[in-house]
Formats: sequence, C-alpha cells, structure tokens
Amino acid sequence: MKILILNGSPHANGATSDMVSAFSSGATDAGHEVVSINVAHKNIKGCMGCEYCREKEKGVCVQKDDMQAIYLEILSADMIVFASPIYYFTLSAQLQAVIHRTYSIDIPKNVKKVALIMSSGSAYVYGPAIAQYYQSIVEYWGVENAGIFTANGKQNKSEEKRQELYRFGKSL
Repeated sequence: MKILILNGSPHANGATSDMVSAFSSGATDAGHEVVSINVAHKNIKGCMGCEYCREKEKGVCVQKDDMQAIYLEILSADMIVFASPIYYFTLSAQLQAVIHRTYSIDIPKNVKKVALIMSSGSAYVYGPAIAQYYQSIVEYWGVENAGIFTANGKQNKSEEKRQELYRFGKSL
C-alpha cells in the first residue's frame, strides 16, 4: 500500500514530526511504501474558489505552485495521513491550504483510508470542530477512518506515544 503523509508542521524536529516518524517506521517495517511531504515548507497558495478546475479544465488548478507535485502523490496514494500541530484550536494553515486545494481533484479515487495525527502543547484542544472537519473529509471521500492519534504536553515525544504510532503504522 502507498501511504502519503501530509505533514503541516513547520517544525522539522517538533512533536508532530516525531509522531510522523514513528508512524512511518511502523508502516515501512510492515512493507508499505511511505511518502512524507512537509507541506509547511512548500509554496502552496490558498484556493481562490475560481472554479477553473471544475468549469474549464476538470481537475486542473489554475495556480502553478508546489501543489502540482502533491496532486500527483495524492492521486497515487492508497492512504493519506494528515498530520498537524494544533494552532489556535485547529489544523495548521499550511495543511488546511492543501486540504482546500484538493477541491480541484475532487475525490481521490485510489485513496481507501485516511488517518489524522495531531500534537499540541496543551490538553483539551482537540475539540469537536476538528473531529467534525476530519469526519466530513472521510464521508465525502467515502473512505475508511483509520484513526485519530493525538499527543499533548508531556505525551509529546514520549516513548509511549512513539510506540502507539509505530504499532499503528505496523498494523496496516
């Protein structure tokens, strides 16, 4: 299975990246192909809602930026893992821009599963709004929700959390 990780953390050595690394190790050890893209370090503009991708050229975004290469990865993935720190009670703006830009390709037909990995410095910030946002993607794309994994405060970069994410990756 090809697993695409879309990491929205701008911190290369942060808690989200630590969780992504543990998951990737488990998935790789299970024999899966894992592609991880740190979207926070890419040049990705927000969706303009211009409808070019729907009315002029189906599936083609008028904006030419780093999203073009990400589209190819999304379209060839069997599973997508969204990974993000929580900033002001929601996913990072960088990851949200990628999610919004998938509008141009509508429903990625190969994707069968999605998962969500989130980290935060504080507890109790994984509110119903994030869960509902994620669940809306799951339902619209018609894919399996493989799980939501969170860490906060002292859990960040803990061996226990690393093992949980490793086991999840290995179980796929």
